[in-house]
Amino acid sequence: MDQASFQSFLKTVIIILFVYYLFKFLVRLLAPFLMKKAMNKIQDNFQKQADSYFNQSQNQESTNASQSYQSTQPKFKEKKKVGEYIDYEEV
Repeated sequence: MDQASFQSFLKTVIIILFVYYLFKFLVRLLAPFLMKKAMNKIQDNFQKQADSYFNQSQNQESTNASQSYQSTQPKFKEKKKVGEYIDYEEV
């Protein structure tokens, strides 16, 4: 069996530290760009939802307005009296 030398162990530790700090540096460099892109995407989705809701509510209002102008007779019906109200008390 071959034993690992101290130089190869030290080289491995240095490579691991180098990769770790390189990754840390790249994340700090790219994080603002990625966050800005994500926020823009969320804002666009929110804007689309708000627009669709606004258009939907305007369509319903225009439909309701045209229906209210068309009918001039009130749509109230007289309620039938079914019986009188009885309040039961606990004994």
